[in-house]
Amino acid sequence: MARRILRAGLITILTLALLYFLLPKPELYPPNTTFSRQVYDRHGQLLNLTLTAEGKYRVRLGLDDFSPDLIAATLQHEDRHFYTHPGVNPVSLLRGLWGMVSRTPRGGGSTITMQFARLRYDLETRSISGKLVQVFRALQLERHYSKPQLLEAYLNLAPYGGNVEGAGAASLLWCGKPVHEISLREAVALSVIPQSPSRRTPKTKEDNAKLAAAQYRLFQKVQTARGLRADPLDGTFTLRPDRTVPRDAPHLSRRLLEETRNDLVQSTLDADKQSTVEAALADYLGRKRELGIRNACAILVHAPSREVLAYVGSGGFLNDAIQGQVDGVVARRSPGSALKPFIYGLALDQGLIHPRTLLRDSKASFGEYNPENFDRGFAGPISASEALYRSRNIPAVSLTQRLAAPGLYGFMKQAGVALPKSADHYGLSLPLGGGEVTMEELAGLYSLLLDDGRPRPLQYLHENVKEGAPQQDSEPLLTPEACFLVRDMLTLREGDDAAFDDPNVHWKTGTSHRFRDAWAAGMRGDYVLVVWIGNFDGRANPAFVARECAAPLLFETYRRLRLPLKESPAPAGVERIELCAVSGQMPTPHCQHRLHGWFIPGVSPVTPCDIHREILVDPLTHLRVLRDDGTRELQREVHEFWTPDLLELFRQAGVPRREAPALEPGSAPSLAGGDSRAAPRIVSPRTALVYTIRASDPSHRTISLLAETSAGVRKVFWFAGQQFLGASEPAKPLSWEPRAGKWTVQVMDDRGQSSSCQIRVEMVE
Repeated sequence: MARRILRAGLITILTLALLYFLLPKPELYPPNTTFSRQVYDRHGQLLNLTLTAEGKYRVRLGLDDFSPDLIAATLQHEDRHFYTHPGVNPVSLLRGLWGMVSRTPRGGGSTITMQFARLRYDLETRSISGKLVQVFRALQLERHYSKPQLLEAYLNLAPYGGNVEGAGAASLLWCGKPVHEISLREAVALSVIPQSPSRRTPKTKEDNAKLAAAQYRLFQKVQTARGLRADPLDGTFTLRPDRTVPRDAPHLSRRLLEETRNDLVQSTLDADKQSTVEAALADYLGRKRELGIRNACAILVHAPSREVLAYVGSGGFLNDAIQGQVDGVVARRSPGSALKPFIYGLALDQGLIHPRTLLRDSKASFGEYNPENFDRGFAGPISASEALYRSRNIPAVSLTQRLAAPGLYGFMKQAGVALPKSADHYGLSLPLGGGEVTMEELAGLYSLLLDDGRPRPLQYLHENVKEGAPQQDSEPLLTPEACFLVRDMLTLREGDDAAFDDPNVHWKTGTSHRFRDAWAAGMRGDYVLVVWIGNFDGRANPAFVARECAAPLLFETYRRLRLPLKESPAPAGVERIELCAVSGQMPTPHCQHRLHGWFIPGVSPVTPCDIHREILVDPLTHLRVLRDDGTRELQREVHEFWTPDLLELFRQAGVPRREAPALEPGSAPSLAGGDSRAAPRIVSPRTALVYTIRASDPSHRTISLLAETSAGVRKVFWFAGQQFLGASEPAKPLSWEPRAGKWTVQVMDDRGQSSSCQIRVEMVE
């Protein structure tokens, strides 16, 4: 009999063991379980946390991501024998079942595995049958999953009050920090919530005595287990959330979550800079509301890395009155004059101008296109630097017309601006805002201008930016020299509006046609800031004048950001020389007023000043005399010689120039000065000769420039076409490395006398 009982028992055990090993493997998590998606800033601060499809806040983490204190406190509170039982603790289970039958509190009988089984299968475990199903499921889970896997899943699904599930989400919402950063007190407080989530949910303002009491009891046990003395003050501690669910940078967060499938996204944003820019826009809009200025956008970029540090898509994400959920950073709008700096950059690189070159700001027609200035007036002859800074339209359009292919349109396309139509469609209206761009495209252009002239896309994901890694190579669209000169041309002028009080900001504004959009773009240190003011529905407002509304916002935001400055030395390819203050050209001895200005040697069109000339004047008649014949006393005077059209432009602009005295009767018309000293004679190169340059031989790539001069000349200046080649002493040659083609070589001595010759250069291997 005993043998049969033993055999039956053995068969039963073997059968149960076989059934245990044949249990099918279930999915660890419930079907269709989703988790909240998170967006962090570059430093790991949570910016945005989404709800799951079931309306829960639930963050999935690996076991190593949880605080060891949280794991220890949870095991201490819920299941001290977790790692030794097979999923069910018989002693605790029997105690719990007896309490259920006798209706007397005997303590919980569920292990962590059983609690997870209840969550996994959504079980009702208050009845004996439900408890048996829970036991079966716990054994099934233990059969196929390791203890760390089960503990991790429990910590990811356990209820932590309200619609918060999992310790990861609970730590973010109740403690305001990632779960691996919580303190021991916080870990203990979190670990007691799942046992009674409805009663122990942390509260922002009200006291939660039940949570405080439960965590204190557990904290004493944890301290005792660690051999530490309990502190009575520990009983006063309770979780008290100090912020709502994070919804920062909503426009970019939404965009990044749409563009990636990852549940965790670390952006390039800086949370502090983001909040600073948001606050600056909110305060400014609050002060300007009575002017109808209700909406604004901004983007802040670290130019060398192209990382976006702040991204504000509207003046209020939840403000339906301004369509606040529209992302203004990616909306296409007319930039007005904000593209003009790139016209001047291209013109500098192509040798059309230098910063002091005189340009004509006068009424002009370009075929059927008749642009006007914003003030409907004209400044007459104006330096390129002032024309850009004062945003004069006519010089910009004229320069655009002179640019070599691919011109401004090709430059913008190569820089990543998605112009949807052909160059012919925009024509010469492009520099005045005839094409539409996005704020991020404009920020990319100004980042190019502040950095190295190379186009690179803006970066929004921190994983795409590796510290110290070289940037992706791309062909420069502007040279460092042109970028430097344009930035210098955009530097704040003395005596400008008091609101623009930071001389370290290089800035430009743009107002679109009919006052629909007001832009301001600034460069300071390594940072580019672009702001926009307008209405998303395109409604115009006379207050949308960029210099009056967008520029103050730009400077105010920069002041709040307190960004570090960076020295920006002039690149080796530019030089600072003395120029005639009137003509902007190389001064002659007759130029009395001079200033220093930048130019690019070998590229910038620096020629001798031909405006100031010395003439002979009869003091009795005050008439100009061509030559001194010795029969009377004459005096030498320096006068300006302007062409009639430029004189008329000065007159129209209200800046009349003093004209030279008229020639005495009987003199042949001439604009020559009265200096009869011999002009320098070019010895090398020889006029009308063909010079062959051997590209493969460095010793045969240059031509020597040498001239004979009159006595007293100390320096001569050499030019090839409009390019300044350099200066030398009269007896010393200057080496010139020309390109193939026809050249007009000109020499000028330090007395203003000059001569020239024409040569042709051929290039062979």
